[in-house]
Amino acid sequence: MLKIVFLFLFLISNIFANEENILQKAPEELKKAEIEKLKSELEAIDLSLEANIWITRYNNYLTYRKLESELEQLSIDFKKYSTWKSKKYKELSYQLQNKIKIKQNELSLIDEYKDSPIGALIKPKVIETKPNITNPFNIVEAFSYIQNLESSVKNYKNTGIELTSLLKILSDKTKLYKKINELANTNGFTTELAEINQELKDFSMVLDIVSTTSEVYAKKVDQIKQEVQDDVANEIERTIKLALLIILLIALSIIVKVLLKKYITEDDNHYTSNKLVNFILILFIVFILIFSYIDNASYLVTVLGFASAGIAIALKDWFMSIFGWFAIMTNGSIRVGDRIKVTRDGTEVVGDVLDISLFKIAVREDVTLTTYMRTRRSGRVFFVPNSYIFTDLISNYTYDGLRTVWDGVDVMITFDSNHAKAIELCTEIATRNARGFTELTKKRLNKLKTKYVLRSTNPEPRVFAFAETYGIVVTTWFYTNSYGTLPLRTKISLEIVDAFNAADDITIAYPTQTVRGDATTPRVPPFDTSIEGGE
Repeated sequence: MLKIVFLFLFLISNIFANEENILQKAPEELKKAEIEKLKSELEAIDLSLEANIWITRYNNYLTYRKLESELEQLSIDFKKYSTWKSKKYKELSYQLQNKIKIKQNELSLIDEYKDSPIGALIKPKVIETKPNITNPFNIVEAFSYIQNLESSVKNYKNTGIELTSLLKILSDKTKLYKKINELANTNGFTTELAEINQELKDFSMVLDIVSTTSEVYAKKVDQIKQEVQDDVANEIERTIKLALLIILLIALSIIVKVLLKKYITEDDNHYTSNKLVNFILILFIVFILIFSYIDNASYLVTVLGFASAGIAIALKDWFMSIFGWFAIMTNGSIRVGDRIKVTRDGTEVVGDVLDISLFKIAVREDVTLTTYMRTRRSGRVFFVPNSYIFTDLISNYTYDGLRTVWDGVDVMITFDSNHAKAIELCTEIATRNARGFTELTKKRLNKLKTKYVLRSTNPEPRVFAFAETYGIVVTTWFYTNSYGTLPLRTKISLEIVDAFNAADDITIAYPTQTVRGDATTPRVPPFDTSIEGGE
């Protein structure tokens, strides 16, 4: 019985002992699990900080301090051993000197961390000089400048935000280390805590500097932004005023053109006047823009004065053409539609003026006596520099309303021909065919008498005779259309030939040999006179 009681008591005591052991072991297991969890959190924090730019820059700062300390020690050692004269210490001094140079080069690579744990980023971006807004194109530059300022302020504020977040992470990391020590009932992680505390101290100092600087920087940027915006507003106002002035000038030029079209009936004069109005308009606009957007006009005049000689030499032909254009526009010597002849270096061009631009005259070549006798080509467009009016011969067939020019037909007859009859026939033929142009010329010349001194104004056809080598040249002169001399010349030439061939006492001469024979031999015409001439 006693054995049973004793066994029962023994079992009861074992049960209570096991329960007590379990109760004692449970908190230890929980602590270990909690510690492992905290270490996992620390690992996660360390992993996130590996890619943190500020920790990277801070490590560079620590590297700089380490290199600086090493350089200082090397300098002390070099100073110590450089005075010793033994060969051993001279070699050591040489090695120390090389190490000092290496350290100095390494420090120069990370020099921005000399005074800041985060390097140059502790300072905001330097504010560039604000743009000088003197023309509308600077407005775009001003808006870009403002955007850059706002971006700089935003980036610097983000620096403060990121540093605040980093301090919180480091503070949490410190708490985790302390909690682990508390659970483990130890004083471990001494080195880690010291490093983190130093980081907290350094980053707190940096955050204070960044926060203070950020406020001052933002106020400075706001001030500059306001100044730039005021300059932009002033420039926009000035641009609008200039635009309105230019629009007013354009409207005025349109009104002038309408009035000119109303009171100038001739198309050529109307075209020239429009060109002149356009030139004056452009000239006014250019001067307005120049004196509006050049701050110092006297400076421009001075620069142009010094540069005028070189410009005159380099752009001589351009300036001469511009002056030529101005002379043409003002004196009206050549107008659009005029028939002109340009002679230069033995080349002759006869045609109608298509256009007169600032630098050249466009002339469309026509079929004329010149193309027949010289070029054998026609229909081309020649571009004649305006400067040619000062240096070369330019003939105008239709100057100041004239529409006719003298043209002549030469026919040679033999010395034994009836030259008086030949002159009479030529006079009659020319007078009859050129009557319309003669009357038109008479009216034009009478009109020109009021403007010019004209000594000879008789437009009637003229016939002259001259003794030449192979016979008598009968030259017939008459007024014809300036724009088409060949048709009338053709008609009169053929009628004269027909008339001379029909006359028994007139013989057309050409280089021949005269053989004296029987006087009764009939004279044979040189060719069939039955062929009628025409245009």
